[in-house]
Parts: sequence; structure tokens; C-alpha cells
Amino acid sequence: MGNKNKTISFRVNEDAFETLREIAEERDISLSAVFRDYVDTLVAHDGQVQVVPEHELEQLRNGDDESFPPKVKVPKSFVREHERLELEAEHLREQLEEHKRYVNYLREQLEDEDEEVIQLEDLDASEADEPSFRLG
Repeated sequence: MGNKNKTISFRVNEDAFETLREIAEERDISLSAVFRDYVDTLVAHDGQVQVVPEHELEQLRNGDDESFPPKVKVPKSFVREHERLELEAEHLREQLEEHKRYVNYLREQLEDEDEEVIQLEDLDASEADEPSFRLG
């Protein structure tokens, strides 16, 4: 399967059509090329394109207006706290892994022992037959 071109068609009012035709003439390109450029830009920026008049474009470049996508300044203390929490979480994960290894080691030791395991309840039951002594 190759990369096949598809055709998109839609209707615009006469004024919009004339404006688009003027844009195409100014750029010395076809009207279809105007749409192809717009669609290519739209796809390249994941659908986040803002169309602005040229006179406003300079204002955007100079930073007089908010850029798109919006940017948020985060205080350094927040970033440091986030990094500290990430380090703490990593440390806790390491401790958890160490604990799991120790528990597995103890289980292996228990399974390797051939000795009989005596339950405390069994000891209590066998002592009931024997006389008990109290210090007093």
C-alpha cells in the first residue's frame, strides 16, 4: 500500500473564497496549495494551529501576547520538592525489594530445613497430661 493522496472538498461563501484567492495570488501559488500548506501545518502540529493576521504575528513573536500552547512558570521550590519525593519513592522501592529478597531468603531457609516444626499449641496439649508446678 502506497501513500495515496485523498481529495477534500467543502463550500465557503463568496467573500471567503475571494479572500483565499487573494492570499494565493499574493503568495504566487494555487488555491489548492494554500489548503495543502494549511493541512500540512495542521498535521505537523497535531491539530494545534492558530491562524492570525500577519500584523498580529509580529506581536506574537515579540511575546506581547500569550504563545500557544500556554506555558506555566513553576517555582524552584516545587521542582525541588518533586525531585525529593521522586528520590524518596525510589529509596522506598529499593527497601521494598530488599525486604522481598529477605522474606524469600527466610522462606528458602524454612523449606530447606529437614527438622520437624513443633507448633506451640501442640506443646500446650502434651503438657496437660504432665503435672504442672507453680512457684509461689
